[in-house]
Amino acid sequence: MTTKKTGWTEDERLLFVLIAALLAMSAIIVAVAGTGIDGTRMLIRATARSSLLIFLAAFTASSLVRLCPAPTTRWMIRNRRWLGLGFAFSHLVHLIAILWLFGVYGGQTPAPSMRTIIGGGIAYVFIALLAATSWNGAVRALGARTWQRLHKTGVWYIWLIFMVSYGGRAATNPLYLPPALLLIGGALLRVLASRRRAAR
Repeated sequence: MTTKKTGWTEDERLLFVLIAALLAMSAIIVAVAGTGIDGTRMLIRATARSSLLIFLAAFTASSLVRLCPAPTTRWMIRNRRWLGLGFAFSHLVHLIAILWLFGVYGGQTPAPSMRTIIGGGIAYVFIALLAATSWNGAVRALGARTWQRLHKTGVWYIWLIFMVSYGGRAATNPLYLPPALLLIGGALLRVLASRRRAAR
């Protein structure tokens, strides 16, 4: 399933590119919109979207290469680790923006519900665990079965949090419908790929 690597879009170099792009995006938003309530909310929305896109690339990589082997899907599976770490960095920036919003402007903006705090907090725990165990040594330390269970549970929980967030908003705001449909499509790809593997 591997093919010739293609320079700066492979391995840790891809992660550096993603980090640089995310930092550049954040800097532009701060420069244009500032660090007030509106600017911070803009950064929160932007990093939520970047996180979603990078997450979906990592979430569907193995399914896409199984259903449709091609140079692009083989590239995705080779670099799934770095896409996952790019997602973790994007969501770290997202968290920093959220903490800034409620830390500095807590008296001027409604606080999130306890359900949101707990659900999102668990998602961040999973993100940290998945990032910390994304190295080959973690598989040996945890054992392949435990590692697989952790990562499968983690990515599906993160998918669920995204789905609740975007799916709930899509019911009243059509702008959130495309992300919700992307999430549903990503889940269907994984189910189809799993069934094909089981059939074989």
